[in-house]
Amino acid sequence: MSATVQGQVFAAFGRRYLTRLDDGSEIACLTRGKKSEVVCGDRVEIMRTGEATSENGAQGVIERILPRRSLLHRSDAFREKYIAANVTQIIVVVAVEPAFSDELLARCLVAAQDQQIEVLIVLNKCDLQTAADPARRMLEPYRAIGYRVLELSAKQDISALRPFLHGHTSVLVGQSGMGKSTLINALLPDAHAATREISTALDSGKHTTTHARLYPLDETSSLIDCPGVQAFGLHHLSFGGIEQGFVEFAVYLGQCRFHDCHHTHEPGCAIRNAVETGKINARRLELFQQITANKA
Repeated sequence: MSATVQGQVFAAFGRRYLTRLDDGSEIACLTRGKKSEVVCGDRVEIMRTGEATSENGAQGVIERILPRRSLLHRSDAFREKYIAANVTQIIVVVAVEPAFSDELLARCLVAAQDQQIEVLIVLNKCDLQTAADPARRMLEPYRAIGYRVLELSAKQDISALRPFLHGHTSVLVGQSGMGKSTLINALLPDAHAATREISTALDSGKHTTTHARLYPLDETSSLIDCPGVQAFGLHHLSFGGIEQGFVEFAVYLGQCRFHDCHHTHEPGCAIRNAVETGKINARRLELFQQITANKA
């Protein structure tokens, strides 16, 4: 039996993947069976099935996924959608215009907390001065509880973002229209060319959109781009897991009169009392109630 090789998946299309091996070479891979749990950023073990020729690159089959440091994913009642593996930082891109969903933002932060992934919130399009203040006010509760918020305009200057990327495998997440593609293009001018090359290597024709793409930035840093998301289901998390994702709740958990308190109407609720005394932002509790009432 041929020896296996190891590498990292850096592009995906259906059940077809491009993997960068530890020796720096690249190989196009399939998975065994119809269902695949392989995701961009995964470290995998591969069995070669064909060497590179003048017409085709090297080919292989993914035999197993190596242990993950983290797995960012979303889910509803019917299925799970894996986003990226082995990331150390999630960058949630929101914008001054169009208005962003603070519920989607809150859901992303819960998912990040569950996997112990660092968070950076990027407020884009800050050159639109008249619309910037309402967006800043929406993000103020997040600053207040310790989340980093970086303001910039991707069309003008993204240099302020670069130091936050160093030493991380970051994944960029955001709704459509937030300017995430502009941000990627500013950071990675060759990203479009890379997408075309990936499409050719995977023989995916005109369907160039992949589930996610990983771009190396330097020896210690990389960036994963994924399609825009309009929903971020948390069906896979328990009620307690979502509680933990609201980091400002931590000091009050276990202090409610009832151990199974849902922080809605129960008497003696420590979380609701903290809202009434101004220690927890009222909108944040409202978001928690919306998310736990409809995890998907």
